[in-house]
Amino acid sequence: MALKFAKVAEKTLPLHIVETTDFEAWKASCDDQTKTWLETTGFKPSIGAVSLVPGSDGKPRSAVVGFGHQEDRVKGRFALAAAATKLPERSFEITSSPEGFDFETEALGWLMSGYAFGRYKDAHGTKAQLVCPDGVDADRLEAIAAGEALTRDLINIPANDMGPDELEKAMRALASNFEARISVVKGDELLKQNFPMIHTVGRASTRAPRLLDMTWGTKGPKLTLVGKGVCFDTGGLNLKPGSSMGLMKKDMGGAATVLGLAHMIMALELPLQLRVLIPAVENSVSGNAFRPGDILTSRKGLTVEINNTDAEGRLVLADALALAAEDNPYQIISMATLTGAARVAVGPDLSPFYAEEDRVADALSRAGTKIADPLWRMPFWDPYEKMIEPGIADLDNAPSGGFAGSITAALFLRRFVDTGRYTHFDIYGWNPSAKPARPKGGVGMGARAILEALPEVLNL
Repeated sequence: MALKFAKVAEKTLPLHIVETTDFEAWKASCDDQTKTWLETTGFKPSIGAVSLVPGSDGKPRSAVVGFGHQEDRVKGRFALAAAATKLPERSFEITSSPEGFDFETEALGWLMSGYAFGRYKDAHGTKAQLVCPDGVDADRLEAIAAGEALTRDLINIPANDMGPDELEKAMRALASNFEARISVVKGDELLKQNFPMIHTVGRASTRAPRLLDMTWGTKGPKLTLVGKGVCFDTGGLNLKPGSSMGLMKKDMGGAATVLGLAHMIMALELPLQLRVLIPAVENSVSGNAFRPGDILTSRKGLTVEINNTDAEGRLVLADALALAAEDNPYQIISMATLTGAARVAVGPDLSPFYAEEDRVADALSRAGTKIADPLWRMPFWDPYEKMIEPGIADLDNAPSGGFAGSITAALFLRRFVDTGRYTHFDIYGWNPSAKPARPKGGVGMGARAILEALPEVLNL
């Protein structure tokens, strides 16, 4: 699907966006035909309401859509997209809108409402197209929408069609599109090149584990993105119950999100040096699966006691983060569907994140609010460091007690990054129910906020 803005054409219809408070005054300013039509049909400008106003020939000559009350809009996002889905397959141009209308955010929501996952059956998103509003950067929004669509597709594809091989192919296709460079360390070669925990987690699967490494750009500050690529997570020998395993195709949501973000960065030709690292594995059960009680030695040399084989994401990320830190980039950002504790804390809408630098956290929080990609800062709480130290090894991958699960996972990852410039996102990657511009299924979280904040984070 092409998530693109429409071009102005003869058949482009005027679009009027009206909020509840201003509706009567706005209606009074309309021509008699429009006013009569709205009164006769009983149109109310609630969020998502649509009225096609006919001309003398009976064909639509304009569209009026509701924008509701301000207090209704703060309860959700992309209010215009709620109406876009109900409009016919025509192009529309905004000709009137409420004071303070956020053209950029609402136009992006319209674009993203065009997404539908149609790999296995016919599916269609919004068919109506929008002419890009004046003053809005169409190329930027189209790049963002395309990156978001890539993330959604990768998460939505089930594990039988999205294993480590297919995730590698997706990265290779992205690299080819933007003339990026890619290298892959696969199978037993992981041991030879000192990625022991990636190998250990993935060795029980018939699909070989691997580390995917993509680089792009030759000038500017170095940004390294690390995404958890667990293409399916059975839980290993600590086998998940069926109710918890059903959505584990999305356990590579961190990888999908950093690939979508990478698309945005490269499409917009940002002046930076980008590196994307994805440990791609399947956490399976077989005779050579790693066991509870095993002690692993990581790339960095830290030893890790395995107290739960279902806490495997932090293990594969640890080796990738150690590699990332060796290059001393300006900023390292990891994204992972890492803990259920994060979902219990903030639910599926917010992206919890941890940042070592206050300036980075502030920039991300402001960006998330500005562009309707909400984030919530969580603490690297140093007093909990003792919780991840089991005594028999340097680190514990699954501290007992059940307290602060997301925080202890973030502290675990931080042990493998020595730069002091590390940010970690513990995302959900899934929209459990349909909302405007966000159908049920895989969804990018945090990527747009990161993109918006990058100029400040990297001092571009």
